Amino acid sequence: MDEASSADTEAVKGEGARIRGSGSESVYKALRHEILTMERAPGSPLDETRLSEHFGMSRTPIREALLRLTSDGLVTSLPNRNTIVAVIDFSSLPTYFEALCLMYRVTTRGAAQRSGEAWMAEIVRHQHAFAQAVEAQDAFAMIEANREFHVAIAERAGNSYYTTFFARLLDEGRRILRLYYQTFDDRLPRRYVEEHEKIIEAIRSGDVQEADRLSIAHADQIVRQIQDYVARNIAAAAKLPNL
Repeated sequence: MDEASSADTEAVKGEGARIRGSGSESVYKALRHEILTMERAPGSPLDETRLSEHFGMSRTPIREALLRLTSDGLVTSLPNRNTIVAVIDFSSLPTYFEALCLMYRVTTRGAAQRSGEAWMAEIVRHQHAFAQAVEAQDAFAMIEANREFHVAIAERAGNSYYTTFFARLLDEGRRILRLYYQTFDDRLPRRYVEEHEKIIEAIRSGDVQEADRLSIAHADQIVRQIQDYVARNIAAAAKLPNL
């Protein structure tokens, strides 16, 4: 094979890899959105053949997307090789909330202890996105922006272990948060936006004690209201597949 032919072959291989990668990414994003918005209920099956037909592509990008979703904790592979949307384990909520509240507090305190404008622009940008999502009553956008807001605060705090762990906790709680937002018909109270604004002020001014107080109150009221929601709606929650 001459050099030109070899180059053409490599270009085709590269293009094929790009297409496959793009296909896997699009499937991953689509399924992730459907799972997080509860369009695909917890416990519902994810059959590779049917997904391949649905997305109009081979099973390889489908399998790659499912592997990524498994690593995200959103998909579960069963011993019989079936794949399902991960169930929501309500029994683990007390320990989950304990860890979540701790990370709210640790990262917000840490952010207030840092001087300068590091990450402040990102924190403010995500807060603007959150406020806009609340105004638009866009629950998925609210959850996304809220996650990025708190991760940016953790980034400012400067401990990469805290950031990774907190991001994982926030991701694991997305579907619970989605169920909770439904109790407001996606009309989230304005106080959530105002609480974020106060947290930003405390971080920017370096008021560690105020940042600590606000983070505790912010986490506690969210946890308390989700717990109330679960208690009131446990019968409805039990009707979700395989919960």
